[in-house]
Amino acid sequence: MFSDPVALAQEWRRMRNVLRAIIGLACLYAEVSAVGRDPTVLLLFALVFATYGMVALLWRKMDAIQGSITGLFFEAVFFIVFSAYGSDSGSWVGSFFFLYLMMAAVVNHDWGDVFILVGVSLGFLGIVRPLGADVLRRVVLITGLLGCVAAFQRRKLQQWLADSARREEGLQADAEKARDLERQRIAGDFHDGPLQTFIAMQVRLDILGTLMKRDPATGMADLKELQELSRTIVSDVRSFLRSMRPAEVDPSDLVASVRRIVEYFQKDTRVSARFVCPETSIKVMPESSHEVLQILREALHNIQKHSKASRVVVSLEQNGKTVELAIDDDGSGFTFSGCFNLDELDLLRLGPASIKRRVRSLGGELSIESRPGHGAGLKIRIPG
Repeated sequence: MFSDPVALAQEWRRMRNVLRAIIGLACLYAEVSAVGRDPTVLLLFALVFATYGMVALLWRKMDAIQGSITGLFFEAVFFIVFSAYGSDSGSWVGSFFFLYLMMAAVVNHDWGDVFILVGVSLGFLGIVRPLGADVLRRVVLITGLLGCVAAFQRRKLQQWLADSARREEGLQADAEKARDLERQRIAGDFHDGPLQTFIAMQVRLDILGTLMKRDPATGMADLKELQELSRTIVSDVRSFLRSMRPAEVDPSDLVASVRRIVEYFQKDTRVSARFVCPETSIKVMPESSHEVLQILREALHNIQKHSKASRVVVSLEQNGKTVELAIDDDGSGFTFSGCFNLDELDLLRLGPASIKRRVRSLGGELSIESRPGHGAGLKIRIPG
């Protein structure tokens, strides 16, 4: 009902104003109905507080004053004066008055202000000792201790909420940065892949128009090459679009998901791809499954795009609590030679950046072995 913080704050202000008005009228009634004493000064004081409560109930512009330390001080002074000298023999009005004070103090003020209010009230009641002071002191002590604890916990909760808000802002900034990097990667992949092939085909078609007029036989041979190029374009675009789709993750069966990606890769690229897994089922967290599949898809995309490989082997296994994914190909390899782990790759600024970032986010290990002219191997290990 009050999931909106603004609506909740407005409802609290209305309830506080109603309670204050009721207590003010109760104090005024107690003084008016007092018998056997001259209540003139305190009656005037009660009239002022009752008027203040009624005005605050009807005039919203007083909300700023009511939530301030000045408003709390004024109400605390009236409570002390009324409790010490007012016509409240059973301490009923005073008890409810202090409960109201505690609610207002806990909601609007720090626990230190609540502690001072409780201390001053107990001290004054101990010195003056009005009629019914024993009951009222117990109410002040018990309610005051609970109020101090509640105000302290509220402060901790506010700090936690502030820290959570800062963390959320940081996560949003990281997510936006990741989206920007992904957009740049997609734009770069499209520019270096399908777009270049489209441009090459457009140039060849322009040449083919002239060639067909001069040498039809040569033009027909060139047309067959363009037909083969168009098939390559279709394969590249299909593979590119598939890489843009969300990974088909089955959290309960990572093995089937990896096998499906390898099969799609072979179908789209016509590169011989084999999947090896001794286990029938490997279970990891859904978030980890998603990242593993994204790493696999990106690695296979890089193989298709850069390595000119004719054979790819993907292996997946679980050793204890560790999941291992390995991808080997017989292509051209990386520009460097040797085997390096994640820290060494970062230090030398080698290897695919997004794969390194994903492995690090999983708290895993990465090693890349490059054999220029003879292929490359990539292996990751992540907690299961």
